[in-house]
Amino acid sequence: MRVTYKNPGFEHSVDSILLFQEDDTTPYWSDALIYFFPQLKKEKIDAVTRDGKKEYLTEELKSVWDDLLPEIDHKVDIYNSHFLKHHEQIEDALSEAFEIDTRAIFNDLVGNICLNPVYPRFLEERYFDIFYKNSERGALGMSIHEVIHYIWFYIWNKHFGDSYAEYDIPSLKWILSEMVVESIMDDRRLAEINPYYPRENGGCVYGYFQDMIIRGKPVLDTMRELYKDTHITDYMEKAYGYCLENETAIRQHIEEAEKTF
Repeated sequence: MRVTYKNPGFEHSVDSILLFQEDDTTPYWSDALIYFFPQLKKEKIDAVTRDGKKEYLTEELKSVWDDLLPEIDHKVDIYNSHFLKHHEQIEDALSEAFEIDTRAIFNDLVGNICLNPVYPRFLEERYFDIFYKNSERGALGMSIHEVIHYIWFYIWNKHFGDSYAEYDIPSLKWILSEMVVESIMDDRRLAEINPYYPRENGGCVYGYFQDMIIRGKPVLDTMRELYKDTHITDYMEKAYGYCLENETAIRQHIEEAEKTF
């Protein structure tokens, strides 16, 4: 398993941003853009078609990109260097967690450094986007989160024999994959190099999972208990069963949380 960071160019940033500026996108996802780029006007983005959004974003952000280009190119170097520094311990930890030799899989993952403050991943295409404002430590922490997803669904797919088309938002399988990251990140070898771990440091999962209470208990604590001393596929089955049993409450919590950024 290896991540190589790249500068994919300005147009990639605009296309990535547009994924979270659709008419039905909730504020939790869409408004991060305005927070980091306050020169953009949300009402202008919302008032036009997709082509209009792309034109507006291109006009407003091209000069930003040009100014940032030396920094982004520098971060390609420092992100790659920092990842390689910790590559072996990440592989050791994830090999143990997933009961597979991760050295033999996903050696072609790409982290595209861009202007999008949200982090879309493309499981079958084997790349994800990462926000340029991250330090090398932050980029590594976010990347471990994404790598966990790639390996999780690799094992999941082999075990359940379902389709990768079922692994995207808002699928319950996607929701579960976001819930389980913290329990896997608990490994000391991963935790010590992730500046977002533990929850007191911001957390390595979305905020609405950190305050989600199901049946009077934090859902992340339940995930941790289900994971303890069990095989990874047993964990998948038990955790998914838990989500199915509590799907209504889980989705209601997410729906409410996504009304605001």
